[in-house]
Amino acid sequence: KLFIKDLHFDEVPVRIYLPRAASASKRRGVIFFHGGCGIFGSIRSYERFCRHLARESGSVAVSVGYRLSPEHRYPAQTLDCLTATVHFLKTAESYGVDPDRIIVCGDSVGGTFTTTVCQELVNRRDIPKIRAQVLIYPFLQALNFNLPSHQKNAFTAFLSREREVYFILKYLNKDCSMKEAVLAGSHVPESIKLKYRKWINPDLIPERFKLGYEPPLPTPFLPHVHEETKELFRTRVSPLLAEDAVVCCLPDTCIITCEHDVLRDDGLLYKKRLEDNNVRVAWHHMEKGFHCALSFFGYGIFSFPSSSKIANHVVHFIKA
Repeated sequence: KLFIKDLHFDEVPVRIYLPRAASASKRRGVIFFHGGCGIFGSIRSYERFCRHLARESGSVAVSVGYRLSPEHRYPAQTLDCLTATVHFLKTAESYGVDPDRIIVCGDSVGGTFTTTVCQELVNRRDIPKIRAQVLIYPFLQALNFNLPSHQKNAFTAFLSREREVYFILKYLNKDCSMKEAVLAGSHVPESIKLKYRKWINPDLIPERFKLGYEPPLPTPFLPHVHEETKELFRTRVSPLLAEDAVVCCLPDTCIITCEHDVLRDDGLLYKKRLEDNNVRVAWHHMEKGFHCALSFFGYGIFSFPSSSKIANHVVHFIKA
């Protein structure tokens, strides 16, 4: 039911999935950025999901094969995603796509890239506006690794709290021996904590997600760790820190969170920020979901019910 082609969008490798059936009007376009901490993953690893996405939503899907860290230093990954998106927005009609109906989608760090791309393009006037964004258990902030979801899921399979910080440092080509200091929050000076407390704060998490939560003990600030990890406070790494002037201009959003995921609260906090800025948000929470669930989609007995539910929520949002 699909034509599948490997192409390059301004030197960025992509795989495009075009429905074979004739369409009376121009189709929607969906750009997908895969997860994998910016270190792992590929177009091939999300082949089943992208085929499902294009087939079931009747959209032209584009899966982006951005360069991986540490071989390609940050921010090469974000820049590849941005380049591919701009190229598709400019050339959409040549693929039978309505340039005003393009959705950007990603899971895990792919959700980070989705958020960053949408934020960086809000003020562009030379290209069509992105119609919507889909964030599947996204990573959105690197200030606080002691939120309720971090405590509850500290030792969960696939992405533990400790591995989360290790992968972030590895992705940024930083010394991973700083992991414990970053986990404790010693990389954040008091001025930054106070500045962003209005957006990153356990008090903003709904009570039903805070059962058993215990506020962490204060930790000393370590200036040398802060100096080495300043990238963590930039919006390309922590898009939750974007100013309201940017957030209020973002497109309609679908956020999918999973209960068994250290990143659950990143999604919850961003949902609140978007709603506070009058951005329309569709939110789906997978009570039995876990980080990486989407990467198991379509693998038969190795798939999970939450994998299919996530995929179907994405399709339904896009079709709506």
